[in-house]
Amino acid sequence: MSNYRKLYDDVIIKSLKDEFKYSSIMQVPKLDKIVINMGCGDGARDHKFIEAALNDLETITGQKAVVTKAKKSIAGFKLREGQSIGVKVTLRGEKMYEFMERLIKVALPRVRDFRGVSKTAFDGNGNYTLGIKEQLIFPEIEYDNVVKVRGMDIVFVTTAKTNEEAFALLKAFGMPFKN
Repeated sequence: MSNYRKLYDDVIIKSLKDEFKYSSIMQVPKLDKIVINMGCGDGARDHKFIEAALNDLETITGQKAVVTKAKKSIAGFKLREGQSIGVKVTLRGEKMYEFMERLIKVALPRVRDFRGVSKTAFDGNGNYTLGIKEQLIFPEIEYDNVVKVRGMDIVFVTTAKTNEEAFALLKAFGMPFKN
C-alpha cells in the first residue's frame, strides 16, 4: 500500500469529515482517477513522434499508454479524421497514488522558478487540471533519449461535488498551491 493511500485512509478522511461536517465517511470526496494526456500535433505527419511520446508516458506512469485519434477533420490544422494526434494514460488505484506522490514530492519541485500550481484550474465539478510544460521534470526520463520536449495535461478526477471540496482534498495530499 502506497504512502498516499495510507495518508488518505488514516488522516485525510477524518480531517475532511470534520471540516465539511459529513455524516458518513462515504460522503468524503476521494481521488477517482488521474488522466495524463500528451498531445502530439506533429505525430499526424511523422509516426516516430507518437512512438516517442508513448515511450515517455509509459516510462513516467509505469502503465501502457493509448494513442488518441482525431475525431474530426480540420483543414486549417491539416488534420484528417482518424489520424494519431496524442497519447493518454488513465491511472487508478495504487498506481494513481504512487504517481501523485512522485508528482508532488519529486517532479514539481524540479520545475524551474516553481512558485506553486494555480488555484483556479478547477472545472466546477471537483476536477483539477494541471498543465506541465516539459516531460523532463520526471526523473525517469533521460534527457539524451528525448526526441522532442513536450508538455502534458494531468487531470485529477475526484468524487467531490464542489471546487472547495476538491481543493481541500488536493491540499490535504500536499498539492503545492500558490499563496
